Amino acid sequence: MAVARAGSDVSPVENFRRSPFHRAIDPNDAHQDPGFSAAPLNSVAAGRRLANLFARGGVGLAFLLAVLPLASILVLVISNGAKSFNGNFLYHSMRNIAESDPGGGAYHAILGTLEQAALATLIAVPIGVMVAIYLVEYGRGWLARAVTFIVDVMMGLPSIVAGLFILSLWILAFGFKSSGFAGSLALMILMLPLVIRSSEEMLKLVPHSLREASYALGVPKWRTVLRIVVPTALPGIVTGIMLGVARIMGETAPVLLVVGFTSSINQNPFSGAQGSLPAFIFNEATQPYQPAIDRAWAGALTLILIIMILNLAARLLAWWKKPGRV
Repeated sequence: MAVARAGSDVSPVENFRRSPFHRAIDPNDAHQDPGFSAAPLNSVAAGRRLANLFARGGVGLAFLLAVLPLASILVLVISNGAKSFNGNFLYHSMRNIAESDPGGGAYHAILGTLEQAALATLIAVPIGVMVAIYLVEYGRGWLARAVTFIVDVMMGLPSIVAGLFILSLWILAFGFKSSGFAGSLALMILMLPLVIRSSEEMLKLVPHSLREASYALGVPKWRTVLRIVVPTALPGIVTGIMLGVARIMGETAPVLLVVGFTSSINQNPFSGAQGSLPAFIFNEATQPYQPAIDRAWAGALTLILIIMILNLAARLLAWWKKPGRV
C-alpha cells in the first residue's frame, strides 16, 4: 500500500484511493455482486404498492365508519329540531303550558344546565389539575399508586351510581333538599377523573429539557411547574376539560335523582328543583303529543349547539394562551 512520505504533496484521501482496499463500484462492472441492482430509487415493488393501497383503503373505510354515525345524528337532530328552534323556544319556559299545546320553550332548562355544569367545572378543574400535577411531578410510592388506581376505577363509574351516592350522602344523610348544586356535585364526580387523566397525560408530554433549563437557572420546582410546565400543557388541559364538560352536560340519571324536574325558571341552583336540558328532553320525548316531541328535538339541537360553542371558546382560549404565540 502506498504510504505518504514526509513532505509529500499527496493527501491521505488520495493515498487511500490508490490502495488495494478501495475500489469504486462501477454499475457496469461484471465482477461486482450479482445481487446488486441498479434500479432507480423511486421504483416500488408491486407487493408494496398493493399493501400500501390496502392500508390506505382500510384507513379511509375506518374513517367513514366513524363519521357516518356522527353525520347521521347531526342530520337527524338538525332536520327535526329546526321545526321548533326559534326565539320563543330559547327565551320562554314551559310554565302554564300543557305538553299537548304548541309553543313553550327550554329557557329554564338551558339556564339550569349552564349553572350546574359551571359549578361542577369550578369544583372539578382545580382539584383535577392539582391531582394531575401531584401524580406527574411529585407522586411517588404507594399513595401515587392508590390515587392512580382510584382514578382508573372512577373512569368507568356509571352516572347513576354518582347520582345515588349524592342522593344517599347529601340529601338523605345530611338532610339537604334537591337542588341544582346537588346535581353539580354528582356531575363533578363524573367529570373529575376525565380532567385528572387528560391533564396527567398532557403534563407528561412536556419535555424534561424545559424543566431542566428552569432548574439550571435556579427557579424552584413549584414555580417551574406553575410558570413553565402548566402553561406549556394548557391547550391539552383545556381540551380535556371540555371533554369532561361535554360529558356531564348530557347526563340525565343523576339530574333526575338529585335535581328534580320543574317547568318554572329557577335562577338559584342552591334552592329547590331546577330544570336541565337532559331532563327536559327526556320528559318531552316520553310524551305522546307531537308538539312535545318537536320540543324534545329542539332541546337536543340546543344542547349540541351549546357544547359546540363552549368547545370553540375553549379552543380560542387555548390558542390565545399558547406559549410562544406572537
